[in-house]
Amino acid sequence: MFCTRCGSDLRETDKFCSQCGASVSSPHSGQPYTQPVRQLARTMYDKKIAGVCAGFAHYFDCDVTLMRVIWLILAFGTGLGFIGYIVAWIAMPKDYGPAVANVVPAEPGRV
Repeated sequence: MFCTRCGSDLRETDKFCSQCGASVSSPHSGQPYTQPVRQLARTMYDKKIAGVCAGFAHYFDCDVTLMRVIWLILAFGTGLGFIGYIVAWIAMPKDYGPAVANVVPAEPGRV
């Protein structure tokens, strides 16, 4: 197998070219290997107050309860957690999730 970008020789198990770093098509799927893009956003489907802790937990791929405990320790231990939470609440965009993104609200009086 050869890299389509630089032409270097590749092993069958490679996902990226060792010379140029280009992603290599998987022999099983025919699709190039891509990592999912993670975006830091407030989740509206897993929130308690504003979704900041849930957004950070999804971004760092950890438990939401653990992230809430970390924010509480920062808030009550240093006081910076309160300021950081409010700044994140304002700065982070909302993420409604896949279930709510395609829902169109019905007009009143129409079915």
